[in-house]
Amino acid sequence: MRCLQEEFERLHQFLRDEEMIRISALKEEENQKSQMMKEKIEQIDREIESLSNNLGTIKNDLDAADMPFLQNFKFSKERAQITLKDPVMPAGALMNVGQYLGNLKFKVWKKMMQIVQLTPVTLDPNTAHPLLFLTDDLTHVKSSGDGQQYPDNPERFDYYHCVLGSEGLNSGTHFWDVEVQNNTCWSVGVTTASKQRKGGIFFDTGVWRVRYMAGQYTSQSPFLPPMHLTLEKRLKVIRVQLDWDGGKISFSDPLTNTHLCTFTRTFKEAIYPFLYSSCTDFPLRILPMQLSINVKPLH
Repeated sequence: MRCLQEEFERLHQFLRDEEMIRISALKEEENQKSQMMKEKIEQIDREIESLSNNLGTIKNDLDAADMPFLQNFKFSKERAQITLKDPVMPAGALMNVGQYLGNLKFKVWKKMMQIVQLTPVTLDPNTAHPLLFLTDDLTHVKSSGDGQQYPDNPERFDYYHCVLGSEGLNSGTHFWDVEVQNNTCWSVGVTTASKQRKGGIFFDTGVWRVRYMAGQYTSQSPFLPPMHLTLEKRLKVIRVQLDWDGGKISFSDPLTNTHLCTFTRTFKEAIYPFLYSSCTDFPLRILPMQLSINVKPLH
């Protein structure tokens, strides 16, 4: 409950901040436009005052003797011909409403992508071994060394330090990247929904994985002995790609674009990602995906 409330509070705070930023920008433009109109009105007032002064001077000349007025007639005529131009609204005087209201929801949503992450796999705490510690966002796991207060439900591992993904995959193509850097004992792979999780038989059948232990990499699939994998460099990230319809599971290094191994099998039930870790110093981390926006016209 606490984690859920904190996540929503982050989103609410983001929206409050965005509202404040946009309202502040709107007020700033409003002040600029008001100042522009104020200066324009002051200019018109000065022109009116100048014209009034000229008219007053001409009236005084008319009230004077005829000879001085005739002597200054040319100058008086020029002053009398001064006119005020019709007020013209300066360019940019109106508020640019479209800048603030146009596609407002889309603009805010697009900016929200800076704080929102999409993780292709989230871990299921109801399956985690009691010695595993999961982060609040359910993307990191490591062996804690101290038992967690988890109930002994049927879904939970009680022998191997494993945890499953929260969603089973029963169609389509999927992939996810797991950061394994510095973790000294791990397994990454998939298993079937019906696979027994209690006791020490989990890795005997229904599991496809790559394992790192004692400085050695091996791959494993059901009913076959582990196969040694030769790598030039230690893995930092491992990618798992599942083609459920095509019956294929592939492992690779996405940083070097190096293929590790591929298994084929006809699947008849949901497949679940799983992680195993007995390292207490460094976690395994499911990496978020890079998001992009593809805008297309509606037809």
